[in-house]
Amino acid sequence: MKFNVSSTELLKALMDVSKAIPSKTALPILENFLFVLNGGILEITASDQDLTLKTSIEVDSTEEEGKITTPARTITDLLKALPDQPISIKTVNDRSIECAWSSGKSTLPYISADDYPEIKTVGEDAAKVTIPAGTLIDGIAGTVYATADDEIRPAMNGIFFDIDTTSTTLVASDSHKLICYTTADVNAAEKASFILHKKPASVLRSILGKEDGEVQIAFDQSTVEFQFGSSTMICRLVVGKYPKYREVIPQSNANVLKIDRSVLLNTLKRVSVCANKASNHVKFDLNPGSLEISAQDLGFDIAAYERINCYYSGDSLTIGFKSTFLLAILSNMSCSTLVMKFADARRAALILPSEEEAEEEKICGIIMPIMIS
Repeated sequence: MKFNVSSTELLKALMDVSKAIPSKTALPILENFLFVLNGGILEITASDQDLTLKTSIEVDSTEEEGKITTPARTITDLLKALPDQPISIKTVNDRSIECAWSSGKSTLPYISADDYPEIKTVGEDAAKVTIPAGTLIDGIAGTVYATADDEIRPAMNGIFFDIDTTSTTLVASDSHKLICYTTADVNAAEKASFILHKKPASVLRSILGKEDGEVQIAFDQSTVEFQFGSSTMICRLVVGKYPKYREVIPQSNANVLKIDRSVLLNTLKRVSVCANKASNHVKFDLNPGSLEISAQDLGFDIAAYERINCYYSGDSLTIGFKSTFLLAILSNMSCSTLVMKFADARRAALILPSEEEAEEEKICGIIMPIMIS
């Protein structure tokens, strides 16, 4: 193998796929990048066998094609220390490669690519769907924080993609809160679904960044493949059945609070400073025309409350919430005015955008209350 390439372009490509390099592995070769040079295109692969990332770049010139693996950390650290300039990479024997630049060179080890494990992809019967990159980024960002860390129910540790013929909903829940992101940008010929673990979901979001264009998704019962630009992400799906989330969304909560989202968010931030650090409990006292939010920590003799003018229709109600959960939901919504609907102090509250903003705001959710003294 011998080729010339921009050091900056190569480093960017390596950084894009490096998130799949495992920190610990029983297969040392997985600590390497796989380089495959063919027809002036260098394909770079990194994998921990659960998550695989691939990207391709054009090289400036190719003198000898081939494939090798090289230590990920060493070559990345070397390129980070180099200013932007052309570099030449070539194999010098059956165990070393030479990386040369304008004023010097370095010799790095490599392992035969024949020992690199085969990457499993989706089957021929895979379902396929296309989603705008921006929509996928927003959907993951708006739901991933609500996933669980549940060893008993692994399905709760991921984002559920509920794909229908008219719309798609991304769902995440940790049993204390449930968040739905619904978009009409994605639909399929027939209903399908899969569960993407939160780790690859977060990696995908970071790689997409401000990516324009569309993401091609193909998935079967065990594997999903995302293709965008010159990059591909392949990962194992969470195996299991996701709960029937629609059945737990309240439909008849009669007590309705309509309030400016930013006002509620900022008030919660101020009052929750005085909440107990272990429980993070805050209390809502709801009466027609007003909402009073309070918190206290008797152990440190601190307390806070604030009253907000608002629209409230329903019975006077006192209800408690975990402030960190509520702050996370409000922070990930973008609507100006939101609606909270309550049944009573023991049942889940529904959070959704106002009717005027229902078409623009794609996130809604429910949050379980906590008992208050």
